Parts: sequence; C-alpha cells; structure tokens
Amino acid sequence: MDYQVFLLLSRIQERYNQTKNNSESVMHGVTTTTSLITGAAVIMVAVFAAGRMVPLQQFGFGLAVAVLVDATIVRTVLVPSTMQLPGDRNWYLHSFLKWLPEFRIEAGEAREGAPAVGGDD
Repeated sequence: MDYQVFLLLSRIQERYNQTKNNSESVMHGVTTTTSLITGAAVIMVAVFAAGRMVPLQQFGFGLAVAVLVDATIVRTVLVPSTMQLPGDRNWYLHSFLKWLPEFRIEAGEAREGAPAVGGDD
C-alpha cells in the first residue's frame, strides 16, 4: 500500500499541479508507475513464496495473493476509477480544512496562507 500511495498518487497530484487536467493526470500517473509497482509486487510475491515450513508457506501464499490483488486490481482499476469519477473535485479542499498544512512532494505553488511542509524548502 505504501508504494501505491507514495508513488502513484504523488505522480497523479504532481501532474495535476502541472496541467490542471484530472483525466490526463490519472492516466499519466498509472502509466509512469506501472513497471515500478509491478516489479515491487513481483519481488514481494517471490519472497513470500520462498518459505519452507508449511505454516509459513500458507501465510506467504495469503500475503502473495493479497499483494497480487493490490498490484493488479486495486492499482489498475479501483484507484484510477475513483480518481477519475469526481474529476476536478478530486483536489477540492473544503474551507474549514484550510488550516491543515499542505504536504507536497516537489517544490511548487503553495496555497495562499498555508505553510508548506516538505519539498525543497
């Protein structure tokens, strides 16, 4: 889940900040992170499948199936569709939440009046 959140969603947000086009941002995020996330999932499945004791093999099989479902169905279908459906409302922050600090991966435009946390500052 970590690699998906930090890689896929940060790529989508980064592209949206550049283009202000939600559809193109979702497509760009998925296409640019596919190989890296799939590679990480394959490595995790291989490690989980390497157990020699029966209880560890059973546990590893369950974890391997969970990782494969996450890396295929969740990353390629559920996350992009839930990012696509709301469109530009995806990036809407209600006014009563403006007090939250703005986290960003790359240096860019900060919300007016909000302290920027992270980035190259």
